[in-house]
Amino acid sequence: MKRSQLAGLVLLLLVALGTAVSVRVALACALAAWWWALGLVLGVFINAWMHALTGGNWGLPVRETALALSRRVPWLLLGLVVIAATVGQLYPWASLPSTEWTRAMARPAFVRAWLSPTAFVIRLVLYAAAWWWVTRPASLASKGRAAASMVVCVVATSLASVDLLMSLVPGWFSTAFGLVVLSTQALAGAAAVVPLALLRRTWPAAREAPVSRDIGNLLLMWVMSWGYLAFMQFLVIWAENIPRETSWYVPRLQTGWHWVGIGLWLLQLAVAFLALLFRGVKDRPGRLLPVAVLLLATTALDCVWTVLPSVDPHSLHGWWLAPLAVLGMALLLLGGVDIAAAETLEGRVRHA
Repeated sequence: MKRSQLAGLVLLLLVALGTAVSVRVALACALAAWWWALGLVLGVFINAWMHALTGGNWGLPVRETALALSRRVPWLLLGLVVIAATVGQLYPWASLPSTEWTRAMARPAFVRAWLSPTAFVIRLVLYAAAWWWVTRPASLASKGRAAASMVVCVVATSLASVDLLMSLVPGWFSTAFGLVVLSTQALAGAAAVVPLALLRRTWPAAREAPVSRDIGNLLLMWVMSWGYLAFMQFLVIWAENIPRETSWYVPRLQTGWHWVGIGLWLLQLAVAFLALLFRGVKDRPGRLLPVAVLLLATTALDCVWTVLPSVDPHSLHGWWLAPLAVLGMALLLLGGVDIAAAETLEGRVRHA
């Protein structure tokens, strides 16, 4: 284990000790950090599958990053074990009696069956199997495998976002939520390509345009996609003004978390969008690197903003536990990533 990964493990142990002050907030911080790390890996693969379907020189650093991070998936999936073990402490529907839950939410019996601990754990197992299957190097071996893997990933991740994130607020739902989550993951994955590809010190040669420009355009596309989807979700819910639907935004707009929301719109949308408009930024990897690091930080903040206000918007402990959890997961995930080993996996993919 690398020193950076050991430091990340120590930070996560500190988050575990945070259960002494607030069990739910500590678990929520761990959930947000874990979801960001898992989403980053899935996001890299989403971009790699897109390249498998379209082609181009820009895909080489994306494929190498995806193959290098695929080795992190098995231990990331262990987070589902923690979620299954703490479901009664984190999710309101798991701690309420079934009759009280049905009466409080006024939902059909199907919802009660779906949001039951047994069915929840079964779905976690299915999500783990799906995520393991789609992040194998073989998923990049052909266009057919890439297309099938993308479909499985989109379905599994959308359902998982409902189970793991949306259900934190009883009775709330949004048909756009899964797309918002997927766009955030794809953005984080594309952003991770830049610093990890720079470890190679050279970018693949291109005849017409620098490969970094293509990666910058990819980032720009995902920034605009996230901004559009997140805004449309907010606009529709704000226009309808139905209490059951606005319940998700109330703790984010009427507490100190509204500053986080403003920061996300300024940094993840406005600043990143303006920076990625300039070729002078995209054509030079050294200038693109700060934008990519900014997007990695804001996507992590986005996950925290998605999870913590749903659990306890007034607790101050999340403001120091969340950074520890995110930094710990980042060090465990990205610390000691062996890009050179990805070249060996690339050879296996070609022979698959």
